[in-house]
Amino acid sequence: MDVMPLLLLVAGSATIAAVARRTPVPAPLLLVAVGLAVSSVPGVPDYTLDPHVVLPLILPPLLHTAATDSSYLDLRAQLRPVALLSVGYVLFATFVVGWALYMLVPDLPLTAALVFGAVVAPPDAVAATAVARRVGLPSRITTILQGESLLNDATAITAYRVALAAAVGEGATWAGGIGEFLLAAVGGVVAGLVLMAPIHWLRTHVKEALFQNTLSLLTPFVAYAAAEQVHASGVLAVVVVALFLGHRAWEVDFATRLQEEAVWKMVAFVLESAVFALIGLQLPVVLRGLGEYEGVLAAWYAVAVFLVVVAARFVWVYPATFLPRLSARIREREASPTWKGPFVVAWAGMRGVVSLAIAFSIPLTLHDGEEPFPHRNLILFLTFTTVIGTLVVQGLTLPPLIRLLKFPARDTQAETLAEANAQAQASRAAERRLDELLTDERNALPAPLADRLRIVLERRRNAVWERLGQANPVTGESVDDTYRRLSREMISAEREVFVKLRDARYIDDEMLRTLLRRLDLEEAAAFRETA
Repeated sequence: MDVMPLLLLVAGSATIAAVARRTPVPAPLLLVAVGLAVSSVPGVPDYTLDPHVVLPLILPPLLHTAATDSSYLDLRAQLRPVALLSVGYVLFATFVVGWALYMLVPDLPLTAALVFGAVVAPPDAVAATAVARRVGLPSRITTILQGESLLNDATAITAYRVALAAAVGEGATWAGGIGEFLLAAVGGVVAGLVLMAPIHWLRTHVKEALFQNTLSLLTPFVAYAAAEQVHASGVLAVVVVALFLGHRAWEVDFATRLQEEAVWKMVAFVLESAVFALIGLQLPVVLRGLGEYEGVLAAWYAVAVFLVVVAARFVWVYPATFLPRLSARIREREASPTWKGPFVVAWAGMRGVVSLAIAFSIPLTLHDGEEPFPHRNLILFLTFTTVIGTLVVQGLTLPPLIRLLKFPARDTQAETLAEANAQAQASRAAERRLDELLTDERNALPAPLADRLRIVLERRRNAVWERLGQANPVTGESVDDTYRRLSREMISAEREVFVKLRDARYIDDEMLRTLLRRLDLEEAAAFRETA
């Protein structure tokens, strides 16, 4: 097996994503654009998306990171709009887009058109969260988009399986389709509920951080595979487990949390970068199979489908936002929305790698194995153009659109005040607990060490309040920036001395690593106290 193309993909996509952080262009868009450009260079190998790799090996960890970073409480508070988008909209888009393609393309069976509708129905979890993080959407809109993107893949994959069974002649019925959908949904949730408790028990009872991080990396794959084994939704199983683990992460020891955060950030960065680069690199593969639809006809189909996909989301989002408000109970509980929020939600429906992976899983032939699947190459092409179109057109215009609509900025002063009050309450509880412990002779400490504990606690409490103060009039730095800079300068001076002592053979490398790790933890603590 030639690993060089894989290494080039990972290294190249990671480099481009790092460069994108220094530009105003969101990383997903730059990666897709570079992938498209590189795909036309002679000698570049084909990077064909394999659904047997993307769905069970790439999708679970991406869903896991997105779900653990989400808030279970926020998602529960926005359950109605999330469900209307992740289930209602996906099914609506499947039928509307499928019917539109059926009317556009001569001789295309309705079942095959519905397969395409299910393929392009779900906005992509990676695209939605990547762009939402970059543009700074209001928290409620971000929660809705994240919640939708976490759950809609399950709806789309199930709808695709039902439509595909009908298209290839396996005798699917409406009753059977509804039954399969319910089995996938309920089974996926049940699988997640069954797995989350023992996994969390292991995380809290095994004290070896290295083993806990190994378990963390395996968790999304285990959840996905276990659910799929019983024909349930692996996507829902992964999301349920990840939401629970993220909600109860405070029960895990600090070493595990620190390591997990670093490991999963790296995993998400590499996978997200590679996924968007792969989208652009599919161009030669898709174009080679286009055949009779090359030229103006294919371009017309692509533009028409893109417009239908975008319009269908607007047609669904606005009624789904305002019709529930006919209920007096909902009007009492929730503030009245403006037209701006639904507009951004409707415009943020970028498609991504999941749609392409599902499209590539369409079989070459029908159930009898002799007749080719109708218009498979055209479906692949239209999936590709829809993904590229939504990422480029909507992804590029979303940041200026949000600026143009002038959403209220986050009240950082109020957030810092709330953080300071929370820290003050926690500090008082910690101080009371320390006083209780010091009354026990088994916890006797020399006075300087007891005072040090109180000083550290006071510094942690005051650090947040100091953030409400004014910037340094000379340097322009805030108080916490100055504290962090001076702390790092002191630690750097210590680090240089330790290295010189090692070079002079006064201490060995093992002792140097111990001392440097201690300084690293001190530096991390100084950064976190003021971050």
